[in-house]
Amino acid sequence: MTSSRFPGVLLAVLLVVSGCGSSEEGESGRRGGRGGPGSGSTPSVEAVQARYGSLPLQERMSGRVQARNQVAIYPEVGAPVVAVEVQTGDYVEEGDPLVRLKDDTYQERVRQAEAALRVARADVRSARSNLKDLRAQLKRAERLAEQDFQSQQELESLRAEVEGAEAAVERAKAQASQAEATLEERKADLRRTVVRAPIDGYVGARNVEVGERVDGSTRLYTMGDLDSVKVQVQVTDRMFGKIQEGQTARIRLPSQDTTLVSSVTRMSPFLADASYSAEAEIVVPNEDRLLNPGMFVEVDVAYGESERATIVPLSAIYEDPTTGARGVFVAPTLGSEVSVEPPDSYDEQDPPPPTNPTPTTFRRVDVRAEGAQTAGVRGIEPGDWVVTVGQNLLSTTGEERVDARVRPLPWSRLLSLQRMQDTDLLRRFMDRQQRLAEQRFGNGDSTETDTTVSSPQDG
Repeated sequence: MTSSRFPGVLLAVLLVVSGCGSSEEGESGRRGGRGGPGSGSTPSVEAVQARYGSLPLQERMSGRVQARNQVAIYPEVGAPVVAVEVQTGDYVEEGDPLVRLKDDTYQERVRQAEAALRVARADVRSARSNLKDLRAQLKRAERLAEQDFQSQQELESLRAEVEGAEAAVERAKAQASQAEATLEERKADLRRTVVRAPIDGYVGARNVEVGERVDGSTRLYTMGDLDSVKVQVQVTDRMFGKIQEGQTARIRLPSQDTTLVSSVTRMSPFLADASYSAEAEIVVPNEDRLLNPGMFVEVDVAYGESERATIVPLSAIYEDPTTGARGVFVAPTLGSEVSVEPPDSYDEQDPPPPTNPTPTTFRRVDVRAEGAQTAGVRGIEPGDWVVTVGQNLLSTTGEERVDARVRPLPWSRLLSLQRMQDTDLLRRFMDRQQRLAEQRFGNGDSTETDTTVSSPQDG
């Protein structure tokens, strides 16, 4: 893994300006020892003091944002669209109309179902009347049969007719119930010609126009509650046993240079057959609307701590492009032979002054653990001053020392710079060079630039 963290275009600019310096720096470079490679000037770099401690172990994953209760809206019936009631971005409440469909066909079906129900109910009344008449005839026949005025055969025939009439009543009642159900179904279809919001929330992704014919396969909108969103991440089988519910999750928005803190809300116990990964879900309050559905974000989930070691910024770790050696540049005389105080804060308009030329050497390190912005290493001691910006100005083919002017930085400044995007690094670098030129020469052309760059390597 390459630890040089300068974006390519910024590195090119640095190489151009590294040969430019004040005459004072040039003289001090010749007096103080070897300067930058291929240059008689003394390079300027930036450094922080290494610390001792443990690193939070974390896994970085890519997450996708979804709104809470995010749903796609489809019509339940097919018909042409006659009105679109809401637009993308509108807030609606449950039951509010979204789209109206042409309903004349469905109204006609309701009228037909109502007529069929009236016929069925009339059939029930007719069947009941017939049954009543036959039952009366049966009673008279039974009385006559007791007096031997009615034959037994005629009596049995009347009883069979009554049973048939009772069955006819039941059949008519069933047909009436069926007609009622058909009517309710037709009324429901008529109501469905008005597509309504199933939940409270915001409407988006409109995909419907007046005059368009839609059916159950046509997505009209996507809607959801944006006050709270969920970030879905895929946990690989390697991390499956480490990521658990309740662990701290930091959601980073690169476009806004913002980090939100939440926790793992849910974790699937199953690995997918195709991807060998499980889905984890992080619910995040979103009152400020920083997260929008469909966004991809970086998610760091903390799952433990590393062993204690010397802690340095990731930007301090440098991999020599010619030898492949991995290590850090240290300024061993800072704090002992050269007095320097670690700054508590940083002001871009009035940064800490660089030291006089002091030796820097390259030391190989063993990276024991690596976090989002820092690494735990073996090979240097806590308190050593490690170069975080300008290593390319110090790299040589041998191991001889390179004198440099070192500007001390606070950790807070360095870590904030590491979070910056490449374009921000270049823009701030160029802005600073412009300010320096204007301070020294007004608005005229500058023949002298500061080789210190207040930005970390990008790696």
